[in-house]
Amino acid sequence: MPPSERPGVAPALALMLNAFVWGVSWWPFRELQSLGLHPLWATALIYAVSLALLLAVRPQAWRGLAREPMLWVLLAAAGFTNVGFNWGVTVGDVVRVVLLFYLMPAWTVILAWIMLGERPTRWSLVRLVIAMAGVVIVLKTPETPWPVPQSLPDWLAIAGGFSFALTNIVLRRLRHVEAPARIFSMFAGGALLAGASALVGMGAGVVPALPAPQLAWTAVGLALSLGFLASNVALQYGAARLDAHASALIMLSEIVFASVSSVALGAAVLTWRIAVGGALILFAAVWSAWDGRTIGDPSARGDAP
Repeated sequence: MPPSERPGVAPALALMLNAFVWGVSWWPFRELQSLGLHPLWATALIYAVSLALLLAVRPQAWRGLAREPMLWVLLAAAGFTNVGFNWGVTVGDVVRVVLLFYLMPAWTVILAWIMLGERPTRWSLVRLVIAMAGVVIVLKTPETPWPVPQSLPDWLAIAGGFSFALTNIVLRRLRHVEAPARIFSMFAGGALLAGASALVGMGAGVVPALPAPQLAWTAVGLALSLGFLASNVALQYGAARLDAHASALIMLSEIVFASVSSVALGAAVLTWRIAVGGALILFAAVWSAWDGRTIGDPSARGDAP
């Protein structure tokens, strides 16, 4: 690439900003919960604002759902991704949740085989085994005879990562669909699935009712919305100027930001099991990205309001 065409450091820094916002998003979500706003309600409200802004600019974006049934699958997958990640990092050990969430490349191997007919290569299967070995180490404790998810945050992280992988696979099948329709489905999924999950949780007694608006949580929620908005602008700028595997590698810095911030603020405990198992999961994810394939469209989570 001629020097004049090289992207420079700005796109990489932009993606680092996006990873930073998502890596530390656990803290404002926990602040909102301490102020009485459950992370499911917070997610629903954030994406409802996103949806309103999108429709203000592209009022016909919703029509894609009537023409392309697969957009409904995207809506559900993106919605459950946000439910799993945002709720998990709010109530669980942040490092553990983020590591289990980033099993996504392993799920992608399986889903791409089933949904796209892309048979896994020998090395993709090796990466899958390495990632799963990391999960076994993270989940296995002296108190559990089998390395299975032990808590709600564990299940949320694993389900969120699986949904993230499904979102990426569906996005690949929907490359022919215009961007506003895809974005609408993802934003609608974040709003509708988080809201529906909150209502179900409220009926089961595990999620409190949506509180009356208060200046405190409204201010934090607005700041979080603006942070996600800035991160999405940075994502669109950076991802458009770097190749897919470079973008994927940089986005993995989210794990570092989440780990350092949560351990420093006492929201996670870095045990040897998490360190060793996390290293295997991260190694498999980095290898997957370095192999020339994106670990997923960085915007697949619906990275912004």
